[in-house]
Amino acid sequence: MGLTKQSTRSAASGDVPAIVKSSDQEKVIALAGNPNVGKSTVFNALTGLNQHTGNWPGKTVSNAQGRYSHNGRDFILVDIPGTYSLMASSVEEEVARDFVCFGQPDAVVVVADATCLERNLNLVLQILEITDKVVVCVNLLDEAKKKKIEIDLDELSLNLGVPVIGAAARSGKGLQELMDAVSAVSFGERRTFQVKLPYDEPIERALESLIPIVSRLTQGKMNPRWAALKLLDADQDPKLIQSLSQFLDCDLEGCEELCLGLKAAREQLSSAGYTPETLRDRIVYRVVKRSEIIYHQCVCLENPCYNGRDRKIDKFLTSKATGIPVMLLLLALIFWITINGANVPSDLIAGFLFGIQDKLTEWLASISAPAWVNGLFVDGVYRTLAWVISVMLPPMAIFFPLFTLLEDSGYLPRIAFNMDKHFKKAGAHGKQSLTMCMGFGCNACGVIGCRIIDSPRERLIAILTNNFVPCNGRFPTLIAVITMFFAGAVALPLQSIFSTLMLIGVILLGIVMTLLISRFLSSTLLKGEPSSFALELPPYRTPQIGRVIVRSVFDRTLFVLGRAAAVAAPAGLIIWCMANLYVGDASILTHCSQFLDPFAKILGMDGVILLAFILGFPANEIVVPIIIMSYLCTGSMMEFDSLAQLHTLLTDHGWTWVTALCVMIFSLMHFPCGTTCFTIKKETGSWKWTALAFFLPTACGMLSAFSFPPLPGSADWHNPGPCKSILPF
Repeated sequence: MGLTKQSTRSAASGDVPAIVKSSDQEKVIALAGNPNVGKSTVFNALTGLNQHTGNWPGKTVSNAQGRYSHNGRDFILVDIPGTYSLMASSVEEEVARDFVCFGQPDAVVVVADATCLERNLNLVLQILEITDKVVVCVNLLDEAKKKKIEIDLDELSLNLGVPVIGAAARSGKGLQELMDAVSAVSFGERRTFQVKLPYDEPIERALESLIPIVSRLTQGKMNPRWAALKLLDADQDPKLIQSLSQFLDCDLEGCEELCLGLKAAREQLSSAGYTPETLRDRIVYRVVKRSEIIYHQCVCLENPCYNGRDRKIDKFLTSKATGIPVMLLLLALIFWITINGANVPSDLIAGFLFGIQDKLTEWLASISAPAWVNGLFVDGVYRTLAWVISVMLPPMAIFFPLFTLLEDSGYLPRIAFNMDKHFKKAGAHGKQSLTMCMGFGCNACGVIGCRIIDSPRERLIAILTNNFVPCNGRFPTLIAVITMFFAGAVALPLQSIFSTLMLIGVILLGIVMTLLISRFLSSTLLKGEPSSFALELPPYRTPQIGRVIVRSVFDRTLFVLGRAAAVAAPAGLIIWCMANLYVGDASILTHCSQFLDPFAKILGMDGVILLAFILGFPANEIVVPIIIMSYLCTGSMMEFDSLAQLHTLLTDHGWTWVTALCVMIFSLMHFPCGTTCFTIKKETGSWKWTALAFFLPTACGMLSAFSFPPLPGSADWHNPGPCKSILPF
C-alpha cells in the first residue's frame, strides 16, 4: 500500500500524477495512443464510472485515472495524453514519455487505429524501445472491416514481440481479451521481448561505445540502449537529461566517464557527417521505415482506395472555395436550433424554479421570518440562481451535444484546417480555432481547451483572446436586443432567420477581433513566429448519439453550470442589497447608475446599462434582469412575459437602435465573467495575464461603442417613489 513514489519512482521526476494503490498487488497500467484512435472509449469501457481527472504536476495537461478488476486482480488505468511521438516536441509528448519512462507502469497498453495502422506503429515502436511490458490494442476493427482492410494480428504480434489484441471498443468487442493480455503481461505470465530497431552504422557504433557506460548508471532501471540513444540526442531534448538524472538519482552532466563517452561518440558521428539535426532525422527515418515494413507484412488492402469517400467529402469541406462558407452555415444551423429549441424548456424550468420561490416565500411567512430575510435569500440569492439556471441550462444542453456531435463525427479538425492559415497570418496557432469554437458554449471551457496548443506563447494568445467570441451567457442578451430592435424590419416568417443571420454577423465581428488582437499580441507583448503543427484529419464516423449526450451533459453542461451558479449566488445577494439599501431618497443601485451615466452616454448607453454589465460580472445571464430591475425600481430581478413589453420599457427609458447596437457591441466585447477570469488565473498562474484578459476586450468594446454618437439625452428613468427599503437598518 502507499503512494507511487516507490512503485513508479515519481518522486524523482516529479512529473507523474499521484497514484494511491489500495494494495501491493494492484498494478498500474498506462494507456497510450495517437489522438482519435478510441483511447478514451477503451478507458471508459474498462473503468466505467470509477474514474477521476486532474492535471499532471506542474502542467496544464489533464490526466484521467480509473480502476477496474479482472479475474480477481485489481488495476489502476492511467490515461496518458494522446500523442503521435515521444520525441517531446510538445507538453503532451513530454508527459507521455516521462510517465512511460519514469512512472514505471507495470504494463503499457498502446491503442492503435486499424484504419491507419502504419502511422500508429511509429508510436508503438518508440514505446517498445523503452519497455517490452506492452500490449497493443488494434482498435476500430469494425471500421477496418467496412473499408476491407485485413490485419494479420498474429504476424503483427510476432513482429513486435508483444501481445496484439484486435478490438472494436465502442461495441465492447475484444475488451475481455485485452484485459486477459494486460493481466498476463503485468504479472509476468506472458513472455515478451525487447524491440531493437536497426539504425545507421555510424549511430550503431556510437551506441555500442555508450551502452556499457549507461548500463552501469541505469542499473537495470531502464533499457540502456534507449537511454544511450536519448543521451546522444540530448541537444534536441535538454529536459530529458534533467529527468534522467532525477530518476537515476545521479548527476549525469557531472559524470566524467559519461561526458567523455558522449564527447567521443558525438565526435565519431560528426566525422561521419552527422549533425544533431541529422541524427534526429535518421532516428525518425528508421522508425518510420520499420513501421512501413511491418505494415506491409501484416496488412492487406482489398480496396486501396478505401478512404475515397472521405477524400471526396474533404474536397468539399476543406476547399478554399467552400470550406469556410460551409463552416459558417453549420455554425448558423447550430445557433438557429439552439435559439429556437431553448425557448420552451427555458420557460418550463423558469416556471418550476420560480414556483419553488413562491413556496419558499410562503414558508418564510408562515414562520414569521423578517421581510429582509425573504428578500435577501429568496429574492436575492435564490432568484438569481433560478435565472442563471433557467437561462443557461437549455441552450447549453442543446449547444454542447451539437458541438460534441461535430467533434465525434470528425469535422472539428477540418475547422482547424480551414482556419489555420488565417490564424498563422495573425501570428497565432491553427488549433486556436477549436478553442474559439468551444468558447461559443462557455469561454471558461474555451480557456481550458487551450491546453491542446503546444506552444506556451500561442497558448497564451488563445487564452487572452477567447473572450472575443460570445458565450452561452451573452446569447440571451444579443438575441433579445436583435429581436426587439432589428428583426421587426423583415416579415414575420423570416424574422427567426434574420435574427440568426444578424447573430452570425456579430459572431463574425468577434472572430475578426480575435484575429486582429492575436496579431497585435504576437507583434508586441508576445512576439514570435507561428509554429507549424501536424494535423490529422480523422475518418468520418457516425456519432454515438447516446454517449455524446451523456458526455456533453456531464462533462461540459453541468460543469459550467456549477461554476456559474457558484459565482451567481453571492452576486444575487450583493445586487439585492444594492437595490434595497437606501442613501437618502435613492438606493445604492440608483446612485451608482447616476454616477456612471455621463460616461455611459459617451459609449452610447446609460448608467443603468453599464452598471448591469458590471454587476453581471459573476454571470452574464443576469444583465437584462438587472436592467429591468433598475428601470422599474422593483428591488429584485424580474422579467417580462413578452419581448414587446420589454421593448416598450426600454424605449420609454431612451433606448434607440443606436443604443441597442452599442449594447450588442459591448455585450460581445467586454470583460470575461467571473468563472472565466478564475479559469484564466488557474491556467496561466498569473494575475498579470488575467488582468490583461480582462482589459483587452473591455477596451475594444468601449472604443467600438465610442465610435457611435452618444445619446442626445435620456428619459428620467429613476423613480424611487414606489420603492421602500425593507432592511432593518
